[in-house]
Parts: sequence; C-alpha cells; structure tokens
Amino acid sequence: MFRLKFSAVALLTLACLADVHAQTAQTYPAKPIRFIVPYAPGGSTSQVARLVADKMTESWGQQVLVDNRGGANTVIGTDALAKSAPDGYTIALHTSTLATLQHLLPTLPFDPIKDFAPVTTLVTTQLVLVLHPAVPANNLKEFIALAKARPHELNFAAVGTGSSTHLAGEMFKSVAGVKMQHVPYKGTAPALTDLIGGQIQLNFDTPITSLPHIRAGKLKAIAVTGKTRLASMPDVPTFAEAGLPEYDFQLWFGVLTPAGTPKDIVDKLATEITRILALPDVKENLTAQAIDPQSMGPAQFGAMIKNDIERYGKVIKAAGIKIE
Repeated sequence: MFRLKFSAVALLTLACLADVHAQTAQTYPAKPIRFIVPYAPGGSTSQVARLVADKMTESWGQQVLVDNRGGANTVIGTDALAKSAPDGYTIALHTSTLATLQHLLPTLPFDPIKDFAPVTTLVTTQLVLVLHPAVPANNLKEFIALAKARPHELNFAAVGTGSSTHLAGEMFKSVAGVKMQHVPYKGTAPALTDLIGGQIQLNFDTPITSLPHIRAGKLKAIAVTGKTRLASMPDVPTFAEAGLPEYDFQLWFGVLTPAGTPKDIVDKLATEITRILALPDVKENLTAQAIDPQSMGPAQFGAMIKNDIERYGKVIKAAGIKIE
C-alpha cells in the first residue's frame, strides 16, 4: 500500500514538473533577456549580437539587452554566463575561441563543455590567405613550393597569440609541411600596414578587412579557408580547389545558455534565432560583412564544439602555443 501511494505521489510530482516546464516555455520570455558578448563593443561579434537581439525584441515584446563583457581572452564574459541562473534569461554569443581556451590557458573557472548548453550557431566565416604583391607566387601550389624552398624566411602576421589568425597559420604550416615565422600583432590595422608595406609576406585575414586592398592591387588573394567560395571574392578558390583539401578552417559565432537550462527553452531560442537568420534583411546585412548566416540544432552545435576542441588542441600542442 505504501509503495502504491509513493508511486502515485512520484508520478504526480513528475507530471507537475512537466507541466511547469511546458508553461515556462509557453510564457517565455516573461522579462528582459541579458545577451552577453565576451568581447569589447564595436567588433563583428557585437554587431551580429545586436542585429539578432533587436529582432528578438521585436518578435517577443521583451527587451534583449546586449551586455559586452570583454577581457581576459573572453574568460570574464564566459564565466559570467556559466555562473548565471539556467532559466533562459541569460544567454551569450561565443565564437570558435571557446574551443581553444582550455588548451591556451593554464586554468579556467568553467568547463567549456559541461557548463554550457549549446543553442545554435549564428554565422560562419572564413579567412583569406593574402600575400604581398612582391611574393613570387600567384597560386597556392606556387606558394607552398616557395615556402618549402625558403624555410623560416616567410613571415605571417597574427593578431594575438592563439588567435584565429595565428591558428590558421599554424594549421597551414602543419598541413602543407612548410616552415614559416609567426609575427604577433596587437591589432589588425598594424598587421595590414606592415603586410602592405612589405615588412611581412603573408596573412590569414578576414575577407571584409582585406577586400579593399585586394581590389586596389595592394594584396594578392590566394585562397579562402572554408568549404565554399565567397560571394565577395568569386574568383578566389578554396584551399581544396587550389590543391590542399586537407586544410579547412572555418570560424563560427553561436549562442550558449548555462548548463541546466530547460530543453524547451533552449529549443524555443534555437527556433527563434533560426527564423531571424532566414529574414532577407538579416541575410543581406551579414553577407555584406562576408559572413554567412548558418543555424544548426543544439545537438549538432554541441558536437561541433567538441570536435573543434579536439582539432584545435592538436594544432596548439604541436605549435607549443600558450598564453601565460
């Protein structure tokens, strides 16, 4: 008799919890949402976050407030998300950088996998390999042959140790079997100035930054690092098309919530963001920045993060990259 009563109570409790979760998802959001961006204001991450936040505010009738929490290689903002209540009212935009942190930093106050619930990707972007016009190579095969013939003589710029541009160069060295020198810079502008001036020979740069200089003949575009050509550079091949199919380096922006956020709320966020990314004006805005809107489900996004952690870890370990 006691067991029957206990079972009935347990079933009733579970039913009540399920009903609460359903009601929570139906009424969500019932108050403003905080949208953390672990970068300083003004960059492409902030622009994408504000674009999505404004559309969410219009659709849901609740303010989605972008909160830039930059610093410490994104650790400050990321930790703020990890320590937030898992109720859907604090979300964050993160990037491929999340997959590198545990390999670059001696300690982290959070676990990149266990402490977050992936929602969806927002965009993917890629880099373009650009050379100074004086470099005697006009395609990827010629450039690889040149680099092999002149080991350690060619210098590539990178904006920060362990940055995407740094890892792109190190991955290229590994896949192509070449030896080049990494030159760290504090920003994109000084790196471009030195590249155009001939102080360094190459760079893996963002297309939107390099494109004006490519069109002006100040830089040579050799290949883009993603799986498809860019609409803004239709004549520039991918690395696979240019003869190096093993090289694939794409970057992503995505949305995370704290671990433990109800699945119904995660799914509702994912559905809404996917709808926003399909809007014509949003697609036009993002494409103009040479970034492609792309959404994927929570499970697929989570699997990609795990894969990137493993993939970037191999590159970072092989290159001996550390941030003290």
